[in-house]
Amino acid sequence: MQSSLSAIAIMDAKVPELAPLVLLAFLGAGLLIFCSLVGTAIALAAQRFGLAKLLGAGGLAVAVIYGTLLLGAALISEERTLRPNEKKYFCEMDCHVAYSIEDAVADDTHPVITVRTWFDPSTIASFRGNAPLTPNPRTVYLVDEAGRRYKPSAAATEAWERRHGRSIPLTQELHPGESYTTTFVFETAPGARHFRFFIGDPPGPENLLIGHENSPFHRKVFHALAPERAAARS
Repeated sequence: MQSSLSAIAIMDAKVPELAPLVLLAFLGAGLLIFCSLVGTAIALAAQRFGLAKLLGAGGLAVAVIYGTLLLGAALISEERTLRPNEKKYFCEMDCHVAYSIEDAVADDTHPVITVRTWFDPSTIASFRGNAPLTPNPRTVYLVDEAGRRYKPSAAATEAWERRHGRSIPLTQELHPGESYTTTFVFETAPGARHFRFFIGDPPGPENLLIGHENSPFHRKVFHALAPERAAARS
């Protein structure tokens, strides 16, 4: 009974929610705006000023509606902090890749965070098959209770790898159902505590996806570190 309740309590996060609809909305709005611009240019060249005005207004209306939905979804979003056993999914049209905290320990007073990457086989489309997937590049950092961000330390990570072996990069390809772990080592300010871990998409087209955490003013999804294993300076 206890294990069943624990399983029910797990609340994974998806970035973005309803990914197929979000991507279709983005592509559809982009196509309509592009067509309206081309049509407006052709109408102006043909001195069809009334038609040009109509096409331009249509393109502007699509842009305003899409921008309103983009901003509205961001403003009603809420920041989330996932527990170590909860997963953050990065969703695409036909597959989802999930990230979770595998371990968080102290090593020579440097926070050492190990992340598990998993290609969830239950999320692939029926036509996709067993083809491998190369995850997109990710942005990784720690944030402390004061809001200060810490990127992985190249020197500290290299020293850790000399003792423990090389870590698998986040861009290693996966087949459905496969997973691997990646370790990051950080250098934090003296006295910093209550860290949370962030893994996300770098700036790019995702900034224009409705409901994506990269969109303007949208709140982020973090991972908490287990209190009894969280890295802290002695």
